[in-house]
Amino acid sequence: MANREIDRPLASYIDHTLLKPEAGSADIERLCREAVEYGFYSVCVNSQWVPLCRERLAGTDVKVCAVVGFPLGAMLPEAKAAEARLAAARGAQEIDMVLAVGWLREGRFDDVEADIRGVVQAAGSARVKVILETGLLDDALKRKACELSERAGAAFVKTSTGFGPGGATVEDVRLMRASVSAAVGVKASGGVRDAETAIRMIEAGAARIGTSSGVAIVRGQAGTGGY
Repeated sequence: MANREIDRPLASYIDHTLLKPEAGSADIERLCREAVEYGFYSVCVNSQWVPLCRERLAGTDVKVCAVVGFPLGAMLPEAKAAEARLAAARGAQEIDMVLAVGWLREGRFDDVEADIRGVVQAAGSARVKVILETGLLDDALKRKACELSERAGAAFVKTSTGFGPGGATVEDVRLMRASVSAAVGVKASGGVRDAETAIRMIEAGAARIGTSSGVAIVRGQAGTGGY
């Protein structure tokens, strides 16, 4: 597939992300203000912050995205689906779920697909992105994870949590883009801290960038966040 062109403002590709466990209400409110000010696509937060984000972003174009099964993906599928259902009911328009990496590495592909499908069904109208945690996978398993995600109804596949080994790479974005149909997007996340890197990810096929360095990126600076 040919490289994508950047066909809109860079900020509109960005999921403005704050997933630190110590984040408080004031931090989340600042995240929302920044998302509106800079025109980011969404804020991406832990699910407990969804109601606050929905309230602060009411009447704006900024979407609310919640992570589910984060950051390990190793909880019971029913628990993951329940978190997705509750987050969507409270205002999340997108769900970023971590797939069951251990099951994938064991070859339990039916279980992995069922886990994803359970979240997709529980999320209702909220779009689901599946985090592969690419730093733990070889290329064959990255391709397989993409295949299972699309078959289970996911809207996106995503590189990394930012909490695991490695992060987004141009090579992985290209591989993932080639492993799903045009109906499925690719999100690059994990270590994207400057505009040059973000642009390279988009040119490689990413339709969305997840980063805690969104403000620095749009200001032409280098961020210091880990994800």
